[in-house]
Amino acid sequence: MHHKDMEVWKQAMELVFDIYKLTESFPKNEMFGLVSQMRRCAVSIPSNIAEGCGRFSDKETLRFISIATGSLAELETQLLIAKHLNFSKDISKTSEQIKKVNALLMGLKKYLENNENDNLT
Repeated sequence: MHHKDMEVWKQAMELVFDIYKLTESFPKNEMFGLVSQMRRCAVSIPSNIAEGCGRFSDKETLRFISIATGSLAELETQLLIAKHLNFSKDISKTSEQIKKVNALLMGLKKYLENNENDNLT
C-alpha cells in the first residue's frame, strides 16, 4: 500500500498542520527553540511512515514506525512543556490528534508484527 493511502499517514499529516498553526502564536524568541523542535518532530512522524512504507520488508518498515512513534512521544512531551510555559492555553485538540496517531501507529505495528510472524511459519 502506498503511504498516501494510509489513514495513519493522513492523520500524521493533520498533526503537522496542527503543530504549525499552534506554534505560530508562540513567543518569537522560541522560533529557534521549542517551535523549531516541535515542528521538526511533527514533520518526522509522517516522513518516517512514508520512508518505512518505501522499504522492502516488514522488518525495515517496523523500524521506521518505531522511529515515528518515538518522535510522537517527543512531540507530546514538548507540547506539555509549551502548555506549562503558558505558550498555549488549549492543547486539547492537538493532544487528541496525538492520541489518534499513536493508536493508528500501534495498530500498524501490530499488523506488521503479525504479518512478519506469519511469514516465518
